[in-house]
Order: sequence, then C-alpha cells, then structure tokens
Amino acid sequence: MTRDELLDQLRPTAFGIAYRMLGSVSEAEDVVQEALLRVHQSLEAGEVITSPRAYAATVTTRLAINELRSARARRERYVGEWLPEPIITDGRGERDDPAVAAETADSLSLAMLVLLESLSPEQRAVLLLHDVFGYGYTEITDIVGKTEDNVRQLATRARRHVKERRPRFETTREQQNELAGRFFAAARHGDLAGLETLLAHDVELTGDGGGKVPALARSQHGRSRVAHTLVNWLHALARFPQVSMRAVEVNGAPGAIYVDDEERILGVWSLEINGCEITGVRSIVNPDKLAHLGPVGDVAAIIRSAR
Repeated sequence: MTRDELLDQLRPTAFGIAYRMLGSVSEAEDVVQEALLRVHQSLEAGEVITSPRAYAATVTTRLAINELRSARARRERYVGEWLPEPIITDGRGERDDPAVAAETADSLSLAMLVLLESLSPEQRAVLLLHDVFGYGYTEITDIVGKTEDNVRQLATRARRHVKERRPRFETTREQQNELAGRFFAAARHGDLAGLETLLAHDVELTGDGGGKVPALARSQHGRSRVAHTLVNWLHALARFPQVSMRAVEVNGAPGAIYVDDEERILGVWSLEINGCEITGVRSIVNPDKLAHLGPVGDVAAIIRSAR
C-alpha cells in the first residue's frame, strides 16, 4: 500500500471523529487535514508507526479537543441558536462530501451532536472513542493523556449525562420514514390537527440562521405551539413557487432539503424521532452551514422578489 493510499484509508475514521467532536464540517476537515499531514510527516521522517489507525485517531482527537475549546468561545458569541452543520447521508446531494464515508450511527444525529455540546471536550472524546469507535480504555488513556481510572470516570459521567437527557425508544428505519412522510404531508397541506398527532407533547423546534437569515430567536416547545409555527412556515413558503422541498436523510435521520429553481440550497430540516413520536425539528438556514453541501441560494433575494 502506498503512503497516499494509507492516508486515504485513514481519512473516513479521522473525519468521523473530528466531525462528531466539533459538529462542523469545515472545522473537522481542517483538523483532518492537519492530522493526516502529521501522519505523513512522521512516516517521511522514518518513524515506525505500528498502528496508523490508532496514531491518526490520537492526533485527530487531540487536535479536535484543542479546536473545540476555541470553538466554544466563538459559539458563545453566536447570534441565535447554534446547531451543527448538517450532512446528507443517503447518497443524494452529498457532492463528494467525505462525511458520507463516515459511520452513520445514532452518534451522528443532530440531536446527539447538540447534546454532546454540553460535555467537556475530554468527556466527549472518551465517549466517542469508546462507545462509537470501539477503542479500549487502555488505548484511550494514551490518546487523551489521562489515567485509566480517569478515563473510565469520564466515560461513566458522559454516558449518564446522555442517557438522562435523551432516553431512547426503539424505532425501525421503516417506521421513521413512514412517520416522516406523514409529517411532511401534514405540514405541506396545512393539516394542523394531523400534525399535532405526530408530535410529542414536549417537542422542540429549533432554527439556526446565524443572524444572516430570518430564523427563530429561541427554541419553541410544546405540541400546539410548534405545530402552529410549522404550518405558518409552510404556508409562507407556498408564496414562493421557486422553492421546493425533497426528502433526504440528514445525519442518519429523516429530513428534508429546500432548494430554489436552480437547485441552490436554502435550508435543511432534520427530524428527531423517538418511539412513535417526533420529539424534535431542527431547521438550519445559515448559509455558512450549508455551503459544503453545494451552491447556496439567496433567501433574502427570494423574499424581496415576492414583495
């Protein structure tokens, strides 16, 4: 295997770690580029690397922990609600995005990435490395520079935190797709009563416009309130015939992508489904968080044209 082939082989796992750590495609790609450069330089220098995968994971994780600390300071100044950058995981519209090669487990969902934001960088790293990527506690001690006892404690606390805030009920992919289909049909037809029957009583609606595109100033909660807001949104969208929606898989969960008549991206919706209810709806319209998916449309221009 050539050195370039080895680096290509290491890239998907490195990206999988970095993206889950940071919730940002652009930041993750920067970390992966730097991590693989360091692997390349070590090999060039004649360093003996017994496990390139473990070496790449170590460098990637350490870089991601450092990046996450500085990213959190930026997110404190973020305008409105902060949501992760979405990735399309069903093979449509990915535009050679490296995230498609990463694992698409529950750990990739927007809901989980938002929840991981509440963990410390070390907790987040330990939980992901052990529970998602299958590293043993002994291996993780070398990666994060902690004793094995500390690593186990970090994992236990992180796992408890996630479980308390995100109870899981088994739902098959077929059930999720069927529920999502009914959701978008009800929303599209303004069927308020039908929409309410699909939403959990404490459903959360979150919008991320980054201060660049109109979005919710803060999250909304509750079946009736969220249903009314969604119906109003879709009713307003109906005024713009150049805007269309198509169902896609977003971060491993049912969702939708909104495009203009030139196939430029305007927004992405993702549904969180727990059991037989929709517990979360996330709308990402900040153009900076959509650019990695392809050409981005001008929402403001579309609104002006309607006026």
